[in-house]
Amino acid sequence: QVELVESGGGLVQAGGSLRLSCTASGNIVSINKMDWYRQGPGKEREIVASTTSGQDTNYSESVKGRFTVSRDDAKNMVFLQMNSVKPEDTGVYYCNGDVVHKDAVFGDMILGNYWGQGIQVTVST
Repeated sequence: QVELVESGGGLVQAGGSLRLSCTASGNIVSINKMDWYRQGPGKEREIVASTTSGQDTNYSESVKGRFTVSRDDAKNMVFLQMNSVKPEDTGVYYCNGDVVHKDAVFGDMILGNYWGQGIQVTVST
């Protein structure tokens, strides 16, 4: 079973930086695509950044130029570097990925979509 776990969240002052990590575990073969979402207080969940296996990246307009998504395929990790953070960046951040893993019983390669549990980021003024 694949599990995605976010880490690195917390409290940061406006203008500061924070680096989130998303670690995939569970007989991982490859991470095809990984997206970072966030859900602010009273808001709907929105996508903020994405990366593909081809190293392509995309960002929402609200974070473009401030956030950078990267990946370390050897460690099955994806990162979100958040710079020049603003109070409106406050929210719960989730990673969501299309992950290929090897079934432990039958050895089949299985592609599935998985969510992390989310991690809180709070930007203070």
